[in-house]
Amino acid sequence: MKKAFFVKHRTVSAVKRVEFVSDGMSFIVLRGCLHNIILLNVRAPNEEKCNYSQDRFYEEMGQAFDHFPKNHMKILLRDFNAKLGRDDIFKPTNENDSLHQDSNNNGVRILNCATSKKSIY
Repeated sequence: MKKAFFVKHRTVSAVKRVEFVSDGMSFIVLRGCLHNIILLNVRAPNEEKCNYSQDRFYEEMGQAFDHFPKNHMKILLRDFNAKLGRDDIFKPTNENDSLHQDSNNNGVRILNCATSKKSIY
């Protein structure tokens, strides 16, 4: 199932590019004042899916990130089916401000992906 972007009429002129990477991933590039803004729209596999489909998704997302220029602002949208718990290891990123007590695999993977791409400091 392809994802769509709805853009207000006054914002259409800022759209530089729209691309559908896969069924679960698409992005739109908007012209910003100082830097372009990339909105990456994703639907991560559920925890019940096999590790192969999860591995393929995160590899695809990492490749998409590597494809984007470093100076562009990147915003991740939609559903990662992720939970980050209140474990001490996550304090540098979520400072115990989590709704969840426990983490799941998708939560750890998206955090690892974001920190490896220097998207979270």
